[in-house]
Amino acid sequence: MSVKVQKSFAGQGEPANCGKLYLVATPIGNLEDMTYRAVRILREADIIAAEDTRQTRKLLSHFEITPGKLLSYHEHNRLASGPELIRFIIEGKNLALVSDAGLPAISDPGSDLVKLAIEAGISVVPVPGATAALSALIVSGLPTDHFKFIGFLPREQREREEILQKQLEEQSTLLLYESPHRLIKTLESMLSVLGDRRVVLARELTKRFEEMARGTIQECLEWLEEHPPMGEYCIVLEGADPKQLEEKRNAWWQPLSIQEHVAHYEAEGLARKEAMKKAALDRGVSKRDIYQSLL
Repeated sequence: MSVKVQKSFAGQGEPANCGKLYLVATPIGNLEDMTYRAVRILREADIIAAEDTRQTRKLLSHFEITPGKLLSYHEHNRLASGPELIRFIIEGKNLALVSDAGLPAISDPGSDLVKLAIEAGISVVPVPGATAALSALIVSGLPTDHFKFIGFLPREQREREEILQKQLEEQSTLLLYESPHRLIKTLESMLSVLGDRRVVLARELTKRFEEMARGTIQECLEWLEEHPPMGEYCIVLEGADPKQLEEKRNAWWQPLSIQEHVAHYEAEGLARKEAMKKAALDRGVSKRDIYQSLL
């Protein structure tokens, strides 16, 4: 397989008279975070593809940008719109892709358009700017040297906890997005699967009501009882503790099956429910996982 090299500003390696795909960051709340370059690219672009054209029109109007052509590109029309947008670029049009807020192609269908562009030999050019996940990370007070972006977790509890289960031994700081009406359920799943770690709930970043709640998962859940979730959240979660991981690997119960583990506590006089609860706590899994394993 040969290496394909993109020369973003030299015009090498792409079809003759071909345009470019620009991924343009937009503010995540505060319009002052728009960059000079982003404004220029949007002014010069032949086509702007937007997640929500109504939202983008407001942004363009604020910066007095008159788009050459404003088209819709989102999760529900990407399969039909994607190839059409690529055709426009191959015909020589420069296309700027924007999301409603932040960097396009992060947890949105822009990543599909990027793949199509690369397959067609089109140069894909980043126009950086604000991004919610990294903004939350740098103010979290949690380690920033290694981090892992997960995005949105599934709505269903079982699927959500399956993904969290895979992060049990992940030592990097975890970054997630969550909506206000699902925040508490997500934190409860984290507490059940990962234990009571340090967490930061960053909401309304760069906006008037920007707020960071810092504490353990349990402390934040209790705080949310008196301060109901409002606005979109970035969750910054502490990674696994290396010392605790080592202790777990060398734990007395490691050679035991789940059934033997539960039986050990029953032999000590605990009721089956309590024995299952203690085994779940030892293993860092939910009681439901223990119960299902014993069926």
